[in-house]
Amino acid sequence: MQKQPSAGIEKSVTLKIMPVIICLFMLAYTPSFAADLIKLNLDDVSSLGLTIESDSQIKVEGKGSIKITTRHPTTVCLGEVTGLDLENSTLNYSARVKSQLNGSALLEMWVQVGGGRYFSRGLNATIKGNSDWQLIQTPFIFQKGQNPDRITLNLIINGTGTVWVDDVVLSKSAPD
Repeated sequence: MQKQPSAGIEKSVTLKIMPVIICLFMLAYTPSFAADLIKLNLDDVSSLGLTIESDSQIKVEGKGSIKITTRHPTTVCLGEVTGLDLENSTLNYSARVKSQLNGSALLEMWVQVGGGRYFSRGLNATIKGNSDWQLIQTPFIFQKGQNPDRITLNLIINGTGTVWVDDVVLSKSAPD
C-alpha cells in the first residue's frame, strides 16, 4: 500500500513555487522600461518648424500661391489625383516655384500602378537659394496596359527657408 503525501508537504511545495509563479507573471506582464532620449512638445504647432499658408501677394496666376516655410528638410504633399487615363503616355508634373532657401527644392511624384508604388523625382529640375519664379517638373512614363490607381504630388525641400508654389499642372503627352 502506498502512502499518500501529507498535507504539510503539499503546502510546503506550494509555498515555495508560488513566489516563482508570481515573479514570472509580473515579468511577463510588466512593461519594459526604456530611458527617454527626447520628448517632442507638440502643444504648439509652431514647434514643428513647418508653416503652410496661402499668399495672395506673391503669385504667378490666380488669387495666390502656397507659401511653405520650414526649419527642417521636409516633404509636403500638394495633392492626390485618381481616375486619369494615361496608358502608353508620359505624365508631366510641373509647377512654378520661387524660393528663399538654404538648400534646394524639387518635385516628386508617386504613382500606384497594378499594386506597385513607383516614383519620379525632378533631380535635374531643382530650385536653389534665393530664386525668382522657375518652372520645374518631373515626368513619369506609362507603358501599354499601365494606368495609375493613384498619383501623389509632393514637393521635397532639402534645406531650410521658404518656398512658394503656384500653377501646378499635370499634362499628358505621347511617349518618345
